[in-house]
Amino acid sequence: MSSVRGKYQALAPLLHERARRRWAACEALSLGRGGISLVSAATKLSRPMIRRGIAELQAGDDGPIEDSAHTRVRRLGGGRHSIATTDRTLLEDLQRLIDPATRGDPMSPLVWTCMSTRNLSDALAKAGHHVSHQTVGRLLVEMGYSLQANRKTEEGTDHPDRNAQFEHIDRKVRSFQRRSQPVVSMDTKKKEILGNYRRPGHEWEPTGRPRRVKSKDFPDKELGKVAPYGVYDLTANEGWVSVGISHDTAEFAVESLRRWWHRMGRAIYPRAQTLLITVDSGGSNGSRNRLWKLSLQHLADETGLTLTVCHFPPGTSKWNQIEHRMFCHITENWRGRPLINHAVVVNLIGRPATRTGLQVRAELDTNRYDKGIKVGDEDLASLQLKRDKFHGDWNYSIGPHPNG
Repeated sequence: MSSVRGKYQALAPLLHERARRRWAACEALSLGRGGISLVSAATKLSRPMIRRGIAELQAGDDGPIEDSAHTRVRRLGGGRHSIATTDRTLLEDLQRLIDPATRGDPMSPLVWTCMSTRNLSDALAKAGHHVSHQTVGRLLVEMGYSLQANRKTEEGTDHPDRNAQFEHIDRKVRSFQRRSQPVVSMDTKKKEILGNYRRPGHEWEPTGRPRRVKSKDFPDKELGKVAPYGVYDLTANEGWVSVGISHDTAEFAVESLRRWWHRMGRAIYPRAQTLLITVDSGGSNGSRNRLWKLSLQHLADETGLTLTVCHFPPGTSKWNQIEHRMFCHITENWRGRPLINHAVVVNLIGRPATRTGLQVRAELDTNRYDKGIKVGDEDLASLQLKRDKFHGDWNYSIGPHPNG
C-alpha cells in the first residue's frame, strides 16, 4: 500500500480527473484480487471511480471526439461537494448532539461517543438535516471521533514513595540473584467459573461447527469456582500454580508458596538460605494482613529459610512480574476453551507455549481454607519479624525461630 500511495502522491498534481482514475485502474488491475480496495485505501479515490476507470480501459478507446461524455475533463473542484459544505449548520448540530455523551480525556485530540450513528442520523433528521448514518460515521471520523472500548489503566492515586519502592525492589532482586538466592513473584489470578460456559477468544474448529456452550453463565453449584494462585521464579523462568477450590486466603497463598518450594524451588536452589518474595499490597498477601505474616512464620520454621518480603505500592499490582510473565500466557492458552472441570484447568495451566521457554506446573489444592481467622497481638508479637529501614510496612523479613 505504501508504494501505491507514494506513486500517487508524486503523480496526482500532474494528472487531471480522467488520468487519475485510469492510472488507479491500471494499478488495481496489476495487483489482482483485492486491488481496487487496496488502491482506494492508498489514494482515497472511491471504488466506483476506480471501477469506472477499469471499464474505460476495457472499452479500448475514448469514443469519438464529438462525444463530450467521453472527452470532457471536469474542472478542478468540480463534482459533488460534501454535505458539510452545503449544509452549514450540520457539523455544529452534530457536535451539540454528542457533547453531552462525549467521554475521554479533554486534552486528547481523540475522543469518542457512546451514541450510535443511526440514532444520531435520526436526531439530525428531526432538526432538518437529511443525512444517512454512513455519512454521520464518516463525519465523526473527520471530527476526530472513533469507536473505543474501555481500558483498564486507573489503579488509584500514586503513592509519593512509589518510584523509590520500585528502585528498592529492583536492588533487592539483583542482590538476591547475584548471591544465587531464589526470587519469586506471587499473586492470585481471578476466580474462574467451572462448566461448559463461553470463554473469551477463539479456537480452531471445523467450519460451521463452533463449540456449543451454555447460553447462561449461572455458576454450577456442584463444580463451583477455582482460584489459581501462582508463584513465578524470576531467575529460572518457571512457575507453580495451585488451583484452589476454597477461599483465597493468606493460608492458601502461603500453602502455594510451600508447594512451589517442595516441588520445584528446593531442587533448583539446594543451598538457599533466604527467599525474596515480591507481591502486591492487597488481598490474601496484603501488607497489613496479619494471617499472611503468621503463615509465613510457619513456613520459615518448617524450611529454615529467612523469608524477605517486598510489597509493591498500592495501585501498582500490574507491575508485579507474574502478571506479564506467567498469567498472561495462561490466559492466552485457555482462550476460547470452556473450563469444564478441574482436570482441564490444571492441564491448560501447565501447558503454556512461549518463546521464552516458560515452564509451569499446576496442581489441584483440595484443602478448605476458612475466612475471617483473627490473629491476635500476642501471636503477632511472637513473629521473628524484622522490618526494613525503608518503609518497614512494605519491606520486612521473617526468619525461623531459634529453637526451630
